[in-house]
Amino acid sequence: MSNIPLIGLKADQFRHPLDLEATNTLKQLPGLDLMVRQLLGQLGEQFFMLENLAASVQVGENQLPHLHHLLLDACKTLDLEVPQLYVRQHPMPNAYTFAMRGKQPFVVMHTSLIDLLTEAEIQAVIAHELGHLKCEHGVYLTLANLIVLAAGQVSPWGTLLVQGLQAQILEWLRCAEFTCDRAALLATQDPKVVASVLMKLAGGSPALAPKLNVDAFLAQARAYDDISTSQLGEMLKQAQTAQLSHPVPVLRAREIDRWASSKDYESLVQNRSVCYDGKANHKGGWRNW
Repeated sequence: MSNIPLIGLKADQFRHPLDLEATNTLKQLPGLDLMVRQLLGQLGEQFFMLENLAASVQVGENQLPHLHHLLLDACKTLDLEVPQLYVRQHPMPNAYTFAMRGKQPFVVMHTSLIDLLTEAEIQAVIAHELGHLKCEHGVYLTLANLIVLAAGQVSPWGTLLVQGLQAQILEWLRCAEFTCDRAALLATQDPKVVASVLMKLAGGSPALAPKLNVDAFLAQARAYDDISTSQLGEMLKQAQTAQLSHPVPVLRAREIDRWASSKDYESLVQNRSVCYDGKANHKGGWRNW
């Protein structure tokens, strides 16, 4: 499953234009970094890290080593420092990243998501989360995760602040997801693997997952796109997604299908690939973790 590393890969080489636009918009809002720290409080960051250590299983060489290998391989391909990876028992398929400046980030995958996926698809999910780190989404991603996961539990004051920023943060997060899907494609170098993850998130279960048809799902994605030909259809789509933290799966599948067949993707993979002989050494992929 190991792919050729993309030596010297830069985030802006695969960043989705909507992500760039939304990030520039958020940068116009002063004090977001300080706001995140205030929302978390002096002990908040440590609380999230300790709570994760207490209620999850940390992946490593001696714990679920097959997942550890997938993480190392994805980091090597994306030319990225290796974060911590945890598996957490949870009935809702999900994965997320927690990152603060100056601290080691960590990625969490829910057991129900792992149960749905093949190893290649698990690596796509890991690489998607690594995309947030590669693009330095940390401050905004932390605020988004507070909205989605814990905003109502921080403080009444924090909740009011989050609600005031919710629309802009969620808009940014939806755009950032397109970029991170591209990171998943760069790591797996197979668009059908990424589309299959999205398909299973839309309508999969451990029993149904092996029977699902990726090509049919991509056709469904193109049908969804055709709805935008009318003004009413576009308005309905915007209303449907306004309160979501992620774009709908069919839209994400359509985007990754388009980018996989673009000259930008082909050029990026070809120009950044190197012959790998097992002895190369480069930033982020070959250190003793």
